Amino acid sequence: MNTFYKNLSMWLVIGLTMILLFNIFNKPQSQSSQMTYSEFWSSVESGIISRVTIQGEKILGTGQDGRPFMTVTPDDTELIPMLRQSGVDISVKEPDKDSMWMTIFISWFPMLLLIGVWIFFMRQMQVGGKGGALSFGKTRAKLLEGGETKVTFKDVAGIDESKAELEEIIDFLREPNKFTKLGGRIPKGVLLVGSPGTGKTLLARAIAGEAEVPFFTISGSDFVEMFVGVGASRVRDLFNQGKKNAPCIIFIDEIDAVGRHRGAGLGGGHDEREQTLNQLLVEMDGFEANEGVIIIAATNRPDVLDPALLRPGRFDRQVIVPVPDIKGREKILDIYARKTKLADNVDLSVIARGTPGFSGADLENLINEAALLAASKNQEEVTLEHLELAKDKILMGTERKSMIISDKEKEVTAYHEAGHALVARLLPDTDPIHKVTIIPRGRALGLTMQLPIDEKYTHSKDFLENTICILFGGRVAERLIFNEITTGAGNDLERATTLARKMVCEWGMSDELGPLTYGKKEEQIFLGREIAQHRDFSEDTAKKIDEAVKNIVMEARDRVTKLLNENLDILKAIAQELLEKETIILDDMDRIIEKFRQEENIIPDDGQPDASGDSPQQ
Repeated sequence: MNTFYKNLSMWLVIGLTMILLFNIFNKPQSQSSQMTYSEFWSSVESGIISRVTIQGEKILGTGQDGRPFMTVTPDDTELIPMLRQSGVDISVKEPDKDSMWMTIFISWFPMLLLIGVWIFFMRQMQVGGKGGALSFGKTRAKLLEGGETKVTFKDVAGIDESKAELEEIIDFLREPNKFTKLGGRIPKGVLLVGSPGTGKTLLARAIAGEAEVPFFTISGSDFVEMFVGVGASRVRDLFNQGKKNAPCIIFIDEIDAVGRHRGAGLGGGHDEREQTLNQLLVEMDGFEANEGVIIIAATNRPDVLDPALLRPGRFDRQVIVPVPDIKGREKILDIYARKTKLADNVDLSVIARGTPGFSGADLENLINEAALLAASKNQEEVTLEHLELAKDKILMGTERKSMIISDKEKEVTAYHEAGHALVARLLPDTDPIHKVTIIPRGRALGLTMQLPIDEKYTHSKDFLENTICILFGGRVAERLIFNEITTGAGNDLERATTLARKMVCEWGMSDELGPLTYGKKEEQIFLGREIAQHRDFSEDTAKKIDEAVKNIVMEARDRVTKLLNENLDILKAIAQELLEKETIILDDMDRIIEKFRQEENIIPDDGQPDASGDSPQQ
């Protein structure tokens, strides 16, 4: 239940309580009958009334029959003598002074209650409450004072260079004279750029936890509403709040929601988002100085941001937040493992080596999945086995052991995956095999996973050609064994074709076409992504590109066919091992190859160490 309905319920309860009290206190004290003054006189003269109580203008009494009555008397000087003459017992009380005010209050209470409720809700809407009708122009930024955020730089690992640059920003705010005494200028803005899950928002939380200055946090989407002028008004209000609390930090998460290229509105008309961006540009570096206000923003799409936003004087620095390397992954795993009961023999370096390309968020998810898996099995601690199973689940999908597969399909899958694995094992300059399985995972009937030994940032032409060969291993194995092909190689063919086309068009790896790039990427700024590729070459060149791509793919197929034909017995042995065990690892394959090496003197063109490393490839 949101705050509005909670407040409404509270006021309804208060109103009902007051009405109940009104009914209780306004209830007649006794069931007295109303009597006119003339009737009162007649009753006194007749001797019916034996006792009266005079309270101001009211006369309360009891007749001889015991029935109470009440009447109102004017200022009558003959009243007391007449009562004494009739032998009536007289008592006098002071008039109730508050009765008049109570009567007025009770009669006006419903109206006062409605006015009070109306004033309360109007104030709630004006002070920037959530969703208030009059708060559209107010900023929705949340102000964090020191100590509110428990995250510090000790909780951030794997991105040491990014962390160092932001620690310098905090030093600027703490000791500005240290940097300005030589004529330097404090940076006005810092843009955090990185893939999703790499820790941009976590860095901002750490800044909020470390900085001894006010910290405002807001999302880029919080600026723009359906009403014209709201975004620009909120930007002005945000910076006004920042100036009042200077020195301070303003953090804008997902700034690409408001900072995209201008001039991209459909129809070329007025765009509310552009007005918000214009106001942001003016506030960051306009005529009015924002001394002591530092803007930190985060995005994973810096390519769609307006150039005016990225120039020096606005965002002076771009801090890249990369995917962590193997050492960074081990540090990140160590941080998240502190909150988990790990077994003493767990070596996190093994998991770090087996998770290349994982972001910080992926590693946190891995630890969490392992903990959930251990808990589901009623284990007291998380073991290396749980971490490996969690990694396989993230990389390859959940096992679908309940899926019913015919023996024929299972056999075809076994030979398909054996073909991938054997080609990857026999070819040089390839990543070592980590695991081969014919247990359905995710949308695949089987999987072959390779893990590199070292981090790779560039790839050679030989490596790419061998990768295409590995992709063809499954299809070629099916044809050699069953003399037919299936749809199971669809994804392999798609990946092989895409890789071959990139080799020709983007990386200049074709001898026929030379070291040139073909095709200019065409970006639709409004959509924020590449949706087409512009052809800047002739029809004749297009035919040559298609021919070069086809040659790369066909050469890989022929090479794999020859390789598997020469090692057909090993292929069959690996497939049979898969049918028996469903999952095999590198040691199992090496044992089979070594057996045939000794029996038939088959020596594979190996050239790679017997180790399993990191990063999936099928």
